[in-house]
Amino acid sequence: MTVTEILFLVATGFLAGTSNALVGGGTLFSFPVLLATGLSPIIANTTAKIALVPGAVTSAYAYLPELQRVRQTLPMRTAVAVIGGLLGAVLLLLSGNAVFFYFVPWLLAFATALFTFAKPLVRWMRRAAHGQRNERQLLGTEFVCAIYGGYFGAAIGIFMLASMALAGEEDAHNMNAQRNFLVCFNGGVAALLFAFGGIVNWPVALIVMAGSVSGGYVGAKLAKLIPSEWLRYVITAAGAIFSVYYFIEAYG
Repeated sequence: MTVTEILFLVATGFLAGTSNALVGGGTLFSFPVLLATGLSPIIANTTAKIALVPGAVTSAYAYLPELQRVRQTLPMRTAVAVIGGLLGAVLLLLSGNAVFFYFVPWLLAFATALFTFAKPLVRWMRRAAHGQRNERQLLGTEFVCAIYGGYFGAAIGIFMLASMALAGEEDAHNMNAQRNFLVCFNGGVAALLFAFGGIVNWPVALIVMAGSVSGGYVGAKLAKLIPSEWLRYVITAAGAIFSVYYFIEAYG
């Protein structure tokens, strides 16, 4: 691996970490770039997931004090996140590179759409819930989110925010805390399976991880200085470009 390639991977991790700290959507940067470097679709996915785990853990830890209000529901929801994450990860391994490659453009397009229309989607679902919290519905939708998170995971945070809004949650700050906590377990258990399964490119993962950790720190500092909408536009454009490119690659 050349110095230029290493710097490119560090920059990719830095952008993904910064993006996750500011508005989310870091996987929309990291996964397509790793795929473009020559990694197989599944290895690119598992490596990207491993590389972004430290940032998810630190975010979850920072939000722990915000979880007191919902602490009674967390054990069951955490179990759902873990089971769904494992199921999604197993589905990824069973699908194989050939099948997953044809899913890639659809998954990128879905994640980009979720990211782009996150705010109106969450508002609409909150209105649909009429302020009434439905715990069973929440567990069901979070299980679907968890499977998606284990399988791919781009924009899963937005998917989870929408499910909480639909279940009647109204406190946006607390929703974000719950999202960070559950995504940590969901992505973490999938990452562990991939790590022990030997399907991670560790040199690439560690290089991207170094960039993502520093990017997460810088992103937290910049959060009060840079309008998040600017970065949101960049991520939406990147996701759209990558989606079109991989649609052409897979079906062109």
